[in-house]
Amino acid sequence: MNFDALKEKITDKLRGIYDPEIPVNIYDLGLIYGIDCAKESGGATRCVVTMTLTSATCPVSESLIDQVRNIGYLIDDEPDLVVEANLVFDPPWTMEKMSEEARLQLGML
Repeated sequence: MNFDALKEKITDKLRGIYDPEIPVNIYDLGLIYGIDCAKESGGATRCVVTMTLTSATCPVSESLIDQVRNIGYLIDDEPDLVVEANLVFDPPWTMEKMSEEARLQLGML
């Protein structure tokens, strides 16, 4: 199992999830802090996406988290993939976490 390739596939899918209030995907927005994958004893692969939100009171938090969890169903060549979302608020999200592309898209550069 090549976990680096799997993380790239997950990252690609994360770039397809947009915060509806900000026209930038959650990966480039800096909401993703890490992706950790491991093979389980039953044969499945479990990947935990550690993420945050722009605000603890984000009105679409459940929707964003559900979309992250559903990534496992979108990667066809990984039938036993389970994706979990680990929501954290420490460290808190700041605008500095955004990619240069996101800053450019939002007119901040």
